[in-house]
Amino acid sequence: MVLRKPAAYRSKIKIYVDMLEVIRREGGEAKPTKILYGANLSYDRFQKYISQLKEKEFIVEVKKNDGKILSYKLTDKAYNFLEEFKKVKRFIDAFGLTF
Repeated sequence: MVLRKPAAYRSKIKIYVDMLEVIRREGGEAKPTKILYGANLSYDRFQKYISQLKEKEFIVEVKKNDGKILSYKLTDKAYNFLEEFKKVKRFIDAFGLTF
């Protein structure tokens, strides 16, 4: 029997950042499956957080002619958020803290 280490808790902010970073690494636009796997999310959690990112105007949907979602694209707001998040993370890390 293999014992598994309990999964570490990820805050909502950390999940947002993980999803946005996946899209950024893909050149600013990524398909849903790439984001889901890259951010290590279940389909239900992916749906929840992708909706929240759209509501906050961090991403926009890129659709095919038939209306199906092809990919998600970062907005300028998302790029700014990621830059500010890096600054905050460096500040917190400097004090040996985590979040």
